[in-house]
Amino acid sequence: MSAAQNTMSGSPRTDWLRIACIALVIGALGISGYLSYTELTRSSVACLEVGGFDCDLVQNSSYSKVMGIPVGVLGFLANLFLLALLVLEDRIAFLQDNGITIFFATILFAVLFSLWLIYVQAVLLKAFCVWCLAHELIVAALFILAILRLRSHLAGGEE
Repeated sequence: MSAAQNTMSGSPRTDWLRIACIALVIGALGISGYLSYTELTRSSVACLEVGGFDCDLVQNSSYSKVMGIPVGVLGFLANLFLLALLVLEDRIAFLQDNGITIFFATILFAVLFSLWLIYVQAVLLKAFCVWCLAHELIVAALFILAILRLRSHLAGGEE
């Protein structure tokens, strides 16, 4: 059976993993959308008022942009890409065969970038952004689900 046929008739477990990924990506879109909005409008970020948290410091640091593009905007675009992969993986032949692997590769890059951002917050800035940490937690959860989806796909072509 081809990967396309397996995706169309996915097992309940694989359907659950995909639905969970979609839900998490939508949550990540909400966070990255909010951070993009505050960065592009130069608005103050709502933040916890406890020691160690300073969202504005993190958002306005020299590390908050990559080649002039705000990290929140990059995250928003990456999340849109991930959502498109998930939504279209059973509709486009190329994605039926490669979507799970592309999703895994994209989220692997995202988790590595998130680890860098956590290092920047903890070591270089000595301040955390609760929104950033929430997004990074979602990325970590998506990485775990991506591993499970890829393993299932490689083991039996389930996805």
